[in-house]
Amino acid sequence: MNTLPALLVVPVLALGLAAPGAARSAQEPGYRLPPPGVVRLVDAPPTPTASVSPDGRWLLLVERPSLPTLADVSRPWLPMAGTRVDPGAVRPWSASDPVGLVVQDLRAVRAGAAEGVERRLALPAEARVVSTAFSPDGGRLAYSLAAEGGSDLWVVELDGGEPRRVATRLAGVLDSGFGWTPDSAALVCLLRPEGFFEPPPRPPVPLGPRVQESRGRATPVRTYQDLLRDAHDEVLFAFYTTAQVARVDLEGRATPLGEPARVASAEPSPDGAHLLVEIVERPFSYVLPSWRFPRRFEVWSPDGEVERVVAEIPLGEGIPLHGVRTGPRSLQWRAGAPATLAWVEALDGGDPEAEVPHRDRWMTWDAPFADGAARELVRVEHRAWGVTWFADGARFVTTEFDRDVNRRRTLLHDPASDAGPVVLDDRNYRDRYADPGSLVTTRDARGSRVVREDGTSVYRSGRGASADGDRPFLDRLDLATGETVRLWRCAPGEYESVTGVVASRADAPPVVVTRRESASEPPNYHLLDLGAETGTALTEFPHPAPELAGIRKELLRYERDDGVALTATLYLPADHVEGERLPLVVWAYPLEFDDGATAGQVRGTPHRFTYPRGSSHLFFLTQGYAVLDGASMPVVGDPETVNDTFVEQIVAAARAGIEAAVERGAADPDRVGVGGHSYGAFMTANLLAHCDLFRAGVARSGAYNRTLTPFGFQSERRTLWEAPEVYFAISPFLHADDVDEPLLLLHGADDPNPGTFPVQSERMFHAIKGNGGVVRHVELPSEGHGYRARESVLHTLAEMFAWFDEHVKHAPPRAAEAGFGR
Repeated sequence: MNTLPALLVVPVLALGLAAPGAARSAQEPGYRLPPPGVVRLVDAPPTPTASVSPDGRWLLLVERPSLPTLADVSRPWLPMAGTRVDPGAVRPWSASDPVGLVVQDLRAVRAGAAEGVERRLALPAEARVVSTAFSPDGGRLAYSLAAEGGSDLWVVELDGGEPRRVATRLAGVLDSGFGWTPDSAALVCLLRPEGFFEPPPRPPVPLGPRVQESRGRATPVRTYQDLLRDAHDEVLFAFYTTAQVARVDLEGRATPLGEPARVASAEPSPDGAHLLVEIVERPFSYVLPSWRFPRRFEVWSPDGEVERVVAEIPLGEGIPLHGVRTGPRSLQWRAGAPATLAWVEALDGGDPEAEVPHRDRWMTWDAPFADGAARELVRVEHRAWGVTWFADGARFVTTEFDRDVNRRRTLLHDPASDAGPVVLDDRNYRDRYADPGSLVTTRDARGSRVVREDGTSVYRSGRGASADGDRPFLDRLDLATGETVRLWRCAPGEYESVTGVVASRADAPPVVVTRRESASEPPNYHLLDLGAETGTALTEFPHPAPELAGIRKELLRYERDDGVALTATLYLPADHVEGERLPLVVWAYPLEFDDGATAGQVRGTPHRFTYPRGSSHLFFLTQGYAVLDGASMPVVGDPETVNDTFVEQIVAAARAGIEAAVERGAADPDRVGVGGHSYGAFMTANLLAHCDLFRAGVARSGAYNRTLTPFGFQSERRTLWEAPEVYFAISPFLHADDVDEPLLLLHGADDPNPGTFPVQSERMFHAIKGNGGVVRHVELPSEGHGYRARESVLHTLAEMFAWFDEHVKHAPPRAAEAGFGR
């Protein structure tokens, strides 16, 4: 008897990078392949990520494979209140874990050593790295490896020791499962308790109906996926989140602390004398994710005794749209102090529309956490976005956000100063040109993250956005004088950014690790001494695809018909002949802005390395297309009503982008396709419904019927019932009868992204099909919002190539009366 293989692969072309256009049957079995040259590009490994140890001596390189297999992506998972849980490894589900760890001795590099600089950590065969953490003193690295029944925890002495396993069966569903103690001598771990190894089976007969009830109180919520569905899901959630807190020393001896509970986190105080423990409480919810379940925060002694219940936070129902919980939020240990709790709490009832002089206040509470001893640290005028501490335990920086005008403000607070807070940043949060950079932080001797400070100076690192594109920088700001000195800026013609600071002092520029690349050179890491103006290459990763080295890109600047300045990056194939008009792919993602000046700012730079990853649209360059990437699609207006003219603005922006590419002499105006992912897919469907600028579209993982996201989407602040005409006008599903260009819909069958349920694409397909349109719907098994499996990625590329080849590149000329779109 003949049997079919588990995976059918149908190649598009026998060899080469390019594929001829060809119509496909919707019934073709199995996964398809793009041309072999493209497959080879997809399979190239990505550049490792890098981080610098707290003492500045070590550089950790984390290696990832190119793509997981479909078997990896199809591993079972359980929906657990907004999180997907790997039931075997007892951790958040993942298909693309790191597979290699490499450590470099930066002190040896600075000393000029030629050997013994780099060390690859020995990992078990087929190991998958879950998480890594340097010890506070920088001398050790802890890392967890996925294993059945819970991850294993390993520790290695970076100065020559061999890795050793110190714990097994980490409980890492709500947390990484481990963290260092401040003295670097042990780790606080969450372990699976005895008796929690075999999950309770689902009863063969249902326990009862699923019942939900509302008693007249307004409780609006955004759309969420992977929620609890029934009583057995509640049992499983409790099972997989129950953990035993334990102190594990470097020899692997574990000391249990307290009793098992649904522990979300356990963090030592900076002095090591207390633990802040976060516990998930009942009732659970079928409409909210776990991070809005009730929480109890307790302070424990080092031996696990409860010293104080700090806060009991109820279920997060009834939170106003775009609002926050009442009661403590962002509860944490204050860095720079021995044992001081800090948190923020709302002064406006969590309601962003309430008129109050101050929306939030930061609070602190010193050990021993006596009744009435909590004190107000500072009030902030707008919604608190975060706090950063100085090592002296006194000064701190707050960031707040004014939603009415979309402004972000950062203030430096010094209790010893009578001058009041100092403004470090105050701008529209979309204003890239005015961004002064983020404060550079480091770990203090206890492992707490604090502002990096030398004398009276701090450092700021930013992307350096300008009209000429991004040029990252590192500045030194003297807090005593307010003077800023630029220590370093990326050179013209390349893209280089600071990965981490290795060493710094007040009287000299710092030593840093950077990641450097250019349009033709792949990313590599370098050690730069900014004082001596010398550099050493730390890595020499080769060009993964020399055949792409000739790809050209340039920044196009143009205007929309309302005067808003726009930009896009135009990519041309390596073999493009000047003056040759190519079929054009426009790929974009809409963004909202308050004003045209901010909307017109240049985003990105043409000097980054051109190497497409995954199912990137830039692979169209291998198929004879020009690509207009990141084409500006600004939607400008009042934040409350900006979507009233969404369609008109994106059509005008699309027309301006095409005209710019045509004027450049690179694009054929009669052969233009459009595509986008997520909100970009929503944009794509709207463009096909409301204009005739494009011959076809590709929409991936989109939402097309906004009545299915009735409590808002993206930056929309109104509900469906407050602005029904807007929801109708910008829902392409409700205009499916106007989609008269071919549309390819792709979607992951297990998309967990709020709002982009797979049914969105399924219903859009039926709507267009039912109205006589040309449409193809591809649902990728086991895939989420983005596509990860090698088979899925290659199939997606093959589908996009074939669709645009048929409907754009080889499309017959349009009738003369059709003109250049409407």
